[in-house]
Amino acid sequence: MNEQSKAFAASTSPLRGEVAPQAREGVGSATSSMSALPPHPGSLTRSDPPTQGEDGEFLRHVRKPLPHDSGPKHVQGVAQYIDDIREPEGTLHVAIGQAPKARGHLVSLDVSAVRNTPGVVAVLTIADIPGKNDVSPAFGDDPLFVDSEISFLGQAVFAVVATTRDIARRAVKKAVMEIESETPSITVEDALARGETVLPDYAYGRGDVDAVVTAAPHRLEGQFRVGGQEHFYLEGQVAFAIPGEDGDVHVYSSTQHPTEVQHVVARVLDIPDSYVTCETRRMGGGFGGKESQATQWAVTAALAARVTGRPCKIRLDRDDDFILTGKRHDFRCDWKVGFDTEGRIQGYGVDLLARCGYSADLSAGVVDRAMFHADNAYWMPAVHIASKRLKTNTVSNTAFRGFGGPQGMLAIEHVMDQIAWATGRDPLDVRYANFYRQGENLTPYGMEVEETDTLLNLVRRLEETSSYRERRKEIAAFNASSPIMKRGLSLTPVKFGISFTLTHMNQAGALVHVYQDGSVHLNHGGTEMGQGLYIKVAQVVAEEFGIAMERVRITATTTAKVPNTSPTAASSGSDLNGMAAKVAAGAIKKRMIAYAAESYGIPEEQIEFRDDRVFIGNESIPFDELAKKCILARVPMSEAGHYKTPKITWDRAKGTGRPFFYFAYGAACSEVIVDTLTGENRVLRTDILHDVGRSLNPAIDIGQIEGGFVQGMGWLTTEELVFSKEGHLLTHAPSTYKIPVASDVPADFRVALYPNSNREETIYRSKAVGEPPIMLANSVFCALADAIHALDPSKPVPLNAPATPEAILRACEALRGRPMG
Repeated sequence: MNEQSKAFAASTSPLRGEVAPQAREGVGSATSSMSALPPHPGSLTRSDPPTQGEDGEFLRHVRKPLPHDSGPKHVQGVAQYIDDIREPEGTLHVAIGQAPKARGHLVSLDVSAVRNTPGVVAVLTIADIPGKNDVSPAFGDDPLFVDSEISFLGQAVFAVVATTRDIARRAVKKAVMEIESETPSITVEDALARGETVLPDYAYGRGDVDAVVTAAPHRLEGQFRVGGQEHFYLEGQVAFAIPGEDGDVHVYSSTQHPTEVQHVVARVLDIPDSYVTCETRRMGGGFGGKESQATQWAVTAALAARVTGRPCKIRLDRDDDFILTGKRHDFRCDWKVGFDTEGRIQGYGVDLLARCGYSADLSAGVVDRAMFHADNAYWMPAVHIASKRLKTNTVSNTAFRGFGGPQGMLAIEHVMDQIAWATGRDPLDVRYANFYRQGENLTPYGMEVEETDTLLNLVRRLEETSSYRERRKEIAAFNASSPIMKRGLSLTPVKFGISFTLTHMNQAGALVHVYQDGSVHLNHGGTEMGQGLYIKVAQVVAEEFGIAMERVRITATTTAKVPNTSPTAASSGSDLNGMAAKVAAGAIKKRMIAYAAESYGIPEEQIEFRDDRVFIGNESIPFDELAKKCILARVPMSEAGHYKTPKITWDRAKGTGRPFFYFAYGAACSEVIVDTLTGENRVLRTDILHDVGRSLNPAIDIGQIEGGFVQGMGWLTTEELVFSKEGHLLTHAPSTYKIPVASDVPADFRVALYPNSNREETIYRSKAVGEPPIMLANSVFCALADAIHALDPSKPVPLNAPATPEAILRACEALRGRPMG
């Protein structure tokens, strides 16, 4: 194997790069300690001996690098997704009839040819909706089918229900629509010219920014564009609805928010929520794209099942998925900054102009979070953060990993580089100069940053372990002797708030049953989209009872077991559901302890659950034996646990509060090389140090860090959304839209977990890991800008995101004084 092959093999290994010591504990062969209870399909078959943690706890499962519960099934191709569910006889298939114009009014719709197509069972239009024609999450502005106003190209006008998917897809093409079309708004500038927004403008801050910037020793201002991003989950949008008795409907949906699917299906069908059950075993990826926008397809399938009385399924193909579902919001950021000769910011103002699409969807929270993270890790004495949520005639943009935070954060990192170039200082030193510190640790919205030392120490450590200073000198020498190929290096921090910014969503429920044979049934409101939530929560429950992982049965998320759940989003899945499951298991365990204490005449404090046994004073019995005794004694062995996040408050009208329970921190150092004649580039090495608190599962967390970084790298370098002036999405398939592939992963990729413990009482003092890593990729964008800057250090780099080869070439040519058209 040559050196390049070895590097690639290392970069694609499950635990790639440098791993903190706790991530290496227990790695070895998997064995089972339960010969009496064979593993069910999908259960784990490893039971490591307990180890003592830093806080004195003896933990058998938590903080161990256990494999993903569905890992073997993923490898074998037998993990069941919705399209794999065996279809009952008579199942019908649904396809969407789409508007051919981006803006206008529907004058007439003739579907007679569609209805007459052999195999077509029904054609659904607005007239078939018994309840409200609204699939929006909150604002009532997302119709299931067009009434009269057409708002984007591809908008659903009707649906065809047929005996096969092929017949349905061919039949939709036979509809005849008469449309009075208008010129659509596509860009931020189009929306500004028309003065159209989906929600009111919003701003907050402190101090007189205009006056401070004007009086500052140095001033800069500019405009920076941040592109959107397609979710490109491997499993596309899909739903399968089966009608039941008395108007009931069971909906299998690839959704991050089963409760919302349940509620909106009920709203459209005009039935009580209790008539609808939504079930989700797993998703083939979500990334935010199935938080609100899975609902429309679940509702369409349910309506078809209601009209026909037969099971109905809808599965969008990749092109339709691109066209019909929202993306990450793209932004235009208009900024100004005043700073001193050391690069310390005195005043910062930014207008975040978000292109939201045709409806509000989740733009209220997405753009608010972009504002919350417009400071990233930096203290700003005077600051004004404003936003516009602009309406365009494009598909409504929605949640995407980071939920607006990456856009706001990238803008301030761009400004940091601008300050560094203007002062001639190293960009890392400018960042250090502006970090939050004691006495200067209030965010623009008034929340105290309590762990200022954590961020500083983390970045200092990464600076050392990545050899930043030495490599900076080597790169300078290389660039001085290389007129065409330029290398760049950047180390950027991440401070990301953890909690839903809508306070009531910070709650979760879990249902735990202990059966008489000692096996445990686990259900909770979180959904599994590949991120490893199910295994983490199962680890918590197994740890609580002191039993092997094989005893804990992981079951599908369903609204029939745990109601009124929040979406699995905002990086809160483990925090909320893990704690709810711990509460439920703890309540059952407490009752078991009380029974054992009374039965054996032993004080409760002398009863311990571990190693699949219950130690009662000087004797022990198997866990399943105590479970059986409790049932015979009529001790309740089922519990619905509930958890709500403490301490969080947010007064949006006043623009102040504590919207986050805590912050997660991280930093990345990336090195790139750029061909300045073509714009081609490659990431040579990335070092990551990330704070996940006391990790629940280091293997899962490292995988999330790696995946989040690569997804962020794709957003900032190769993934570009292009709309025509008529509203056609031109990048609507893998042939025109490039996500990262294995060869894009840095050949030298080093990931470590920062040893830290959450100061807040989270589940086993862990921290969230789903979203923060995506912003580690800011280091790649800034490194590319650093490489281009080497062409002419006297000029700023006019580079927007994504930094595609074309964008890089334009920036290079601008520095050479020959701008491209």
